[in-house]
Order: sequence, then structure tokens, then C-alpha cells
Amino acid sequence: MKRKGKFLNSIHLNVKITILIFSFFFVAIIAKLAYVCLSDDVDGINLREFADNRNTTKQTIYASRGSIFDANGDELAKNVKSYTVIAYLSSSRTKDITKPKHVVDKEGTARALSPILNMSEEYILNLLNQNLYQVELGPGGRGITEDTKKQIEKLDLPGIDFLSSSKRFYKNKNYASYLIGYARANESGEITGGMGIESYYDETLKGTHGYTEYQQDAYGYPMPNTQITEDAERGSDIYLTIDNNIQFILENILTKLKNEHSLDWAQFSVMNAKTGAIVGSATVPNFDLNTLNGITSYLNPLTSYQYEPGSTMKIFSFMAAIEHGIYHGEEMLDSGSITLSDGTKISDFNNVGWGSISYDTGFSYSSNVAATKLGLALGVDKLKDFYIQCGFGSTTGITLPAESSGVVKFTYESELANASFGQGMTITPIQMLQALSSLANDGVMVKPYIVSKIVDSTGRVTFEGSKEEAGRIASVSTIDRMKKMMYDVVYHGFDYNKAYAPNNVTIAGKTGTAQIPSPNGGYMTGEYDYIKSFAGFFPYEDPEYVIYFSTKQLVSTTSDITKLISSAIGEIAKVMNLSETTSQEEVSKVVELSNYISASVDQTLEDLKSKKILPIVVGDGKYVVNQYPLQNSKVLEGSKVFLLTNGSHITMPDVKGWSTSEVIRFCNFIGLPYQMNGYGKVKQTNIEPGSVIHFDVSLEIELGE
Repeated sequence: MKRKGKFLNSIHLNVKITILIFSFFFVAIIAKLAYVCLSDDVDGINLREFADNRNTTKQTIYASRGSIFDANGDELAKNVKSYTVIAYLSSSRTKDITKPKHVVDKEGTARALSPILNMSEEYILNLLNQNLYQVELGPGGRGITEDTKKQIEKLDLPGIDFLSSSKRFYKNKNYASYLIGYARANESGEITGGMGIESYYDETLKGTHGYTEYQQDAYGYPMPNTQITEDAERGSDIYLTIDNNIQFILENILTKLKNEHSLDWAQFSVMNAKTGAIVGSATVPNFDLNTLNGITSYLNPLTSYQYEPGSTMKIFSFMAAIEHGIYHGEEMLDSGSITLSDGTKISDFNNVGWGSISYDTGFSYSSNVAATKLGLALGVDKLKDFYIQCGFGSTTGITLPAESSGVVKFTYESELANASFGQGMTITPIQMLQALSSLANDGVMVKPYIVSKIVDSTGRVTFEGSKEEAGRIASVSTIDRMKKMMYDVVYHGFDYNKAYAPNNVTIAGKTGTAQIPSPNGGYMTGEYDYIKSFAGFFPYEDPEYVIYFSTKQLVSTTSDITKLISSAIGEIAKVMNLSETTSQEEVSKVVELSNYISASVDQTLEDLKSKKILPIVVGDGKYVVNQYPLQNSKVLEGSKVFLLTNGSHITMPDVKGWSTSEVIRFCNFIGLPYQMNGYGKVKQTNIEPGSVIHFDVSLEIELGE
């Protein structure tokens, strides 16, 4: 009995222990559940965020990117809808054979799409013969425009469809390519700037993205009353200081230079001398902003190329000597060569000089010996300080990416001598333009700027560019003397310098020829291994514009350069109404254009003709749907104004005798591709006047003097 009692007691004890153990685990589980329910963080994991992320879907609504305009309000860069052509290949899409939803006639489809997509029939047919449900017809079918989409839709091809997206569109293609830059969609579909204004002002143009957020159920469906939407805010529009009249002239000049001669690069820039606004800057090679075809460098020559300037720096070394009171223009010197104390020999560019000449003549003849003597008289500190005061050796602060500062460092006598005529130091074109502005403002430099204003999505102007002084570098008397010396370079210097001057405006300037440093030390010695340049301003009497042209390793003669620069200055003077005339009657009046959009063609023609403006009517409609230049633009009497009507047919006007800028504006206005050969005014085109224009045919323009 005792043994049995002990056994029962043992069982009872085990039961109690078991109950206690289970009770302990039960209480622990309840406590854990309570902790989990009441606490946000468990084992380092935020359960609320974890749950929200598992059940919440958030989609970005990308803001529409702002546009870029020129100074006349012409849209240079904008967002447009683009499309990708797709072909449905699976017959399972077709339920009714009379209404096929897939590609049935593959050969016929390839044949029809080939000329539109610029792809061979064989290539398209290979795509269509794949054993896939659907296929993209790339590359030609990717990123097509609305017009190309409409052309394809008119073919009514079974199984052909389109995927919609947005892309950046530049109607003028390679116009001011390094200034404007480009923007492209990344993998997520967001358009981001890659160069130029598109890059520097990327956040401003991009705007503020919105989003849509909602809860999903267990099956992935949106739950009712859970959606939250934050609308996107369109990016701001940016208006540049570029004047399309001047820009087209520069583009045409450099295109001619590139087409007729071998070169490494060239740039031609024009700045408003009074305000610092960059009104034109062209570069070759340039590239098509829509395709990036032709791009050879991602640096803008205007701001990022730094090189030894050569004799254009004599403007500022001679100016320093005048300002410091050590310059005596009539004093004579022996030209040809000079030997420094360390044995370095400095020679004039012709090695023999011109005998005994005055310092004024030395400037006109670009004497290295004259510049060296002045540099030695000034000393290292004074010349270096003057160059730095002129802005060389530091960035100008213009709102373009990757601006270089150049290098102004010289210590020894030979380095001082070289610096006096622009060797052994480096500058950028934008620095040269800034320094030249002192000649138009009685010795006060103005900072260069490229953005005229920024306008947000509500139409509010959030920024406005304006004149900003960069400091006085010389006295009025010094500037007056230097202006006269630069005038003499053109009109009283070498005979070939006279060719820089057009016949309708008086200019002043200075040429430069700089050796190019060799990667192996020293300088390159080839016949064309130079950077040639021209710096100047016009009109001489009251400068409105400063200009700077430079080119590297141009295989050409000096006469070719002078002719191009003279032609550009003459055209700019004409279109900007700066031409010198003999009578007041010959001066063209400036006319401000009205808004003709939605007005009748007859009424518009009557108004324009009364203002002595030449209207070019595009299309056979009765009402104007677009115009160029736009409302409030200022044009000269006799200028052409393009009017697009609501007609269905666009015929070719008679463009014979038009200037290159006029015919380019016409092509860009209607979206007609073009190719140009030669130089001068339009001689003939491949599309006869009065013929209906087909936009898949490029206009071939032959130019002549």
C-alpha cells in the first residue's frame, strides 16, 4: 500500500509539473502576442512599416519637363509624345478572321513600313517571322513622332500598334547643341539632363514629381477608399539670351568652314557688349540633339576648352602697359628678335621683323618683340595681376556646366615674355568675351550670362538675368587708346587684315596665332599646328557686340578665315539694324509683331503688308494656326514672317535668293528635313516652287554667292 501511495504521489507531482510548464509557455506566448500587438518594433523590425509596405503600392507621376526657349520666344527644347511601333504576331489575338488583330501579310507589312521606319524590308521581315506573341520594330520604330505614327496609321496594317511614352525633342537638331545640351529618359522613364542648360538646370526643368498611393488586398487588387494622389508640378521654362538671327548666322558660317576645310574644332561666339548676354555661340563639330549623332566631346568649347590664346592677349598686355603709364606709342624699337638674360631668344612671327618700328605699329603688326619689351618693363607681378583682374585664371560663373578656369602662372623672365604675347598660359573663350566687354563700357567688365529668365508652371518669373558688373580694369583714357589701336589693326595694319572689315559696319579687332603644346614637351611643329583666333567688337564708334572666334589645327589660309568672319559681322550688323547708311531713308524701321494666330489669312496679309513685312503663307487654309516669329517679336521692315494655315496641303514657296538663315527658319517652322551645300544665298532646290511638300523627302538646298 505504501509503495502504491508513493507511486500515486509521484504521478500527481509529474502532472503538476507538466501543468506548470504548459502554463508557463502559455503565459509566455500570450505575453509575446501582447508585445507584438502593442509594440511597433519587434526584433529590430518596424511591424507597422513592414505591413504597410506589403500592402501599399506607390506609383510615381513624373512631372512634365519645362521647355527651353530662345530670346525671341522660339521653343528650342520640349517634351513630346513618342511612340514605339509593335507588331502582334500571335494568331490567338484574332477572333474574327474578317477583322484580324495580328500581322497576316508579313511581306506586305515589311514593304509598307520600310521607307517610313528607314529599315530594310528584310530586317523588318526577320522581326515579323519570330515565334513570339509580339515584337518591337526597332530601332527605326522606337521613339517615333506623332507625324510618323499618323503615317503608319493611314496604312491600316493589321497587327500594328503603338506604345506611348515621352521624349525630349529639339526641332533645330544641331542648333546651339553645346549650349542647350540634351536630356534623355532613364530606365525608370524619368527624363534627365546630360549636358548644357539641360544639365545645369536639370532640377529646375524637371519640376516636382507626384505620386499615387493605395492599399492592396491579398489578391493584389486596390482596396476602395485607400487612394492618395499628389499631383505632379510641371518644371519651369527657361528663356535663353540666344538670338536666333545671330545664332543661325554663326551656325552657317562654321558649317561652311567645316565642310570646306579640315579642322580639329572651331567656335564662334558673340556677346552683347553692354549687358553680357550671350547672343550666339556656335561650335563645330556639333551634333544632333535628338539622336546624339556626331557627338565627339561632352565639353562645351565656349566654357570648358582652355588653351594658349596667342596674340589676342596683346590687347591686355599692351593695355596693362598703358594703364601703368609706361607705354609710349611713338617710341621706336628694333623688331625681329630679342635675347633675354637667360639666353632665350624671342622672335617676331616672320623671324626678321620690320626694322625700326613704333610700339603702336608693333601692336598693329603683332610684334612679339614689342610685347616682350613691355612685359619686361611691367614685371611679373604687375602683368600677372592685370591678367587676373581681367578675369583670366578664374571662372566667370556663367550658368553652364564644367566651366574651366584656365591657368595664369609665370615666374621667370622667359615665362613673362611668353605670357606677354599669350603663350605659356591658358584661357577659355568665355573669359575672353568677358575681358573684351571692358572696351565697350569705359573699362568696366560685365559678367557673361546665358539665361534671360525662368518662368514657373504658374507663369511667375522666378529669375531674370541682367547686367552685372565684374569690376573696372582700366581707365577711360586707357580704353579709348586701346580701341583706337585695335581699329588700326584692321584698317591700318597688314593689308590682309582689312578683309576682316565688312562694308556696312566699322569694327576693331586683334588676330591671334598660338602654338599648340606637344604631348612630348615643347610645341607641335606641323604647318597647321596652331590655334588661330580673332577678338573684336563692333560698331567701333559705340560697341554693341564683342566677338571671339577660335579654331584648332585648321587646314586653311588666313584669307578664308577673314572672309568668313567679315561675312558674319556684316550679316549680324544687317539683321540687328546696325548697318551704317548714308541717308536716314535707308534705315529700316523696327516693327513689333502682333498675334495673328486664329486670325484670317486675308486680314493678316493686309496688316503685315501695311507694316512693310513680307508674309510667307504656308498651306492653303483660311486661318492662321501658327506664326514665326511669335507675337511681340521685333523684326525689321522687309523681313519675312511665316504663317502656317489650317489647310491640308503645304506647297513649296519660291525660296530662290533667300538667305541661309531664312530658308533654315522656313524648314524648321514646318518640320521639313533639309541638306545644304555651298555658301551664300539660295540658288536652287530639289523641290520646285508650287509643288506639294512631302515630309519624307529632304529639301536639298544649293547655295551660291
